[in-house]
Amino acid sequence: MLKPFLVVFSSIIVICEKELSVLTEGQIERFFSVLNETTEIVQKQKDQSYFDSLIEVLDTVQSNDVNALDLTDENAKKVSRIYSEFDRDKYDSETLRKAIQMAILKAIRVDRIQANYQITPDTIANIVGYIISGIFNGQKQLSMLDPAMGTGNLLTAIYNQLDKSIHVKPSISGIENDDAMFELAAGSFDIQHIHAELFHEDAIQNVLAPVVDIAVSDLPVGYYPIDENTKGFNTRSNDGHSYVHHLLIEFAMDHVKKGGYGFFLVPSQIFKTSEAKQLLKWMQGNVYLQGLLNLPTELFQNKASQKAIMILQNSGGNAKQASPIMLGEFPSFKDQPAFQKFLTEIDDWQKKDLLQ
Repeated sequence: MLKPFLVVFSSIIVICEKELSVLTEGQIERFFSVLNETTEIVQKQKDQSYFDSLIEVLDTVQSNDVNALDLTDENAKKVSRIYSEFDRDKYDSETLRKAIQMAILKAIRVDRIQANYQITPDTIANIVGYIISGIFNGQKQLSMLDPAMGTGNLLTAIYNQLDKSIHVKPSISGIENDDAMFELAAGSFDIQHIHAELFHEDAIQNVLAPVVDIAVSDLPVGYYPIDENTKGFNTRSNDGHSYVHHLLIEFAMDHVKKGGYGFFLVPSQIFKTSEAKQLLKWMQGNVYLQGLLNLPTELFQNKASQKAIMILQNSGGNAKQASPIMLGEFPSFKDQPAFQKFLTEIDDWQKKDLLQ
């Protein structure tokens, strides 16, 4: 039942390694050029960051509202000419997402943006989407929440993948506290014509988010600075600041239906820290740890920064502890035979141990 996804995903990996597929490369490059040229004009005139300028462009490019950019007559004419080259109806959502991703990557490089603005690479987003596709194959409706969505790239990448692989357009909810990232995410969703319920709030401060089938997030790692806000959390530290990724996992799973799943990018050493005791204590009786899959070491600067995909399932419904838990490490993306073999092992585990 799950084997067709292996073929689909193998194709996706090949595309990712080549960076851009031959079929859509021209469109991606064209839309990126529209975003980039206009952003540089806005940036230069207003003497502001590339990131802030890109937000303004995303807000106006689809509506062709050049006046909202408040440019000089000369620059307004340039932007009008550039915008006239963009016809939204000629682009699919995934092509637009990849072009926006390229613009965000340029903003990170040009503005030398801090690490927490980094976006989840497509190779990793595709793996998470592949696992979700296998588990939820056959579902007619799905809902998905990211409690720390950043620029929304992970959510939109998975949305587009589920739409293509299992023909489901999930209901989307996302939470983000950072002003700039929230605005960029909102613009990205709008241009891709993906309806989403977005919350410009701090998830730790009791956001009234919906209960969903799936929680997914590339979690920020570090300490949460406001101890007062963590009082209602079982994963809070008994001494000093609490780990924000622990708090967000608890928040997210509190907003997942009984028997629903959470897929989180976490430090691979998550259970080997002094704070792991509180996390494990909360997990007992609340969620099942169904899998922990280390991502290839080649993606990270060092072993300490390596991440893993954590698969949790809420208790209740038809949920049960999978036996065995899916543990392992993805082979190098460059070793396609070994990588495909590992995907087959995941397929077999899902079918025989998780979904029975």
